[in-house]
Amino acid sequence: MRAPFAAAVLAALLCASGAADAEHEVPYRFTLVGYVKDATGQPVAGERVEVIRDKTGLAYRSDTDAHGLYVVVARLGDEALGETLTVRVGGARTTVPVRFDAANHHDERGTRLDREGARWIVRPAWFRSTLARILAPPAH
Repeated sequence: MRAPFAAAVLAALLCASGAADAEHEVPYRFTLVGYVKDATGQPVAGERVEVIRDKTGLAYRSDTDAHGLYVVVARLGDEALGETLTVRVGGARTTVPVRFDAANHHDERGTRLDREGARWIVRPAWFRSTLARILAPPAH
């Protein structure tokens, strides 16, 4: 992964410092991460990914990188537990439930959602490992 993209992800996720920035802390964000690939399994670069909070209509956007990777950080607090998010990639859309442990204010909250051809694949168990890989320092 390119360093600028990882730096942007790191800044978006970890910029919590002080009371004024409280909304950037773990209890106030939910991250969707995943890959967009075509029907042959090739990454789709430059594809717009839009995540819409169904309750409010507020949209969060990102574009895929050269590897088809996207990261969208939505501002969602504990009250969002159980809500749904609509995710759009190109003309396709799906709905993802907002699930997390509301008592856990330490671990990142989110899920992994991949688009492979015409299929959507929700992989919540892969969220933490994918995020860790994205944020890992580049190997030299």
